[in-house]
Amino acid sequence: MNLLYLLRPKDEITYISSAATVRQGLEKLRVHGYTAIPAVNKAGEYAGTVSEGDFLWAIYEKGSPEALEKMPISEIIRSKRDKAVTVSADMDELLYLIMEQNFVPVTDDRGKFIGIVTRRDIIKYFYDKEQKERNSSDE
Repeated sequence: MNLLYLLRPKDEITYISSAATVRQGLEKLRVHGYTAIPAVNKAGEYAGTVSEGDFLWAIYEKGSPEALEKMPISEIIRSKRDKAVTVSADMDELLYLIMEQNFVPVTDDRGKFIGIVTRRDIIKYFYDKEQKERNSSDE
């Protein structure tokens, strides 16, 4: 199956520029109720995922609201722990990554961020597939 079937395109999700400030990122998390958000650089490439933990460490290390107003998101992305996949990834690769991530960022073949696939959507895909197989074997 093609993962594009499960893709939530970037124009339908919330993401943040890696050049945005830490304060702006915190505000996005608060408004949307998320625990993590994908960050995209000026070239439109996936820069990493920023989690609540990344924000907490920034607050702990910098402390002052003034510092958070000036610090770009790119400075607090701890690592590329949340791996992205390209549109050509297979379902096994997607399933392996989603075990450790709430969502999997998806890029095109040029590395441009095009959206995400959520854990919920992958579980639903496999649940529906199992139900279909079960129903066809009952007939």
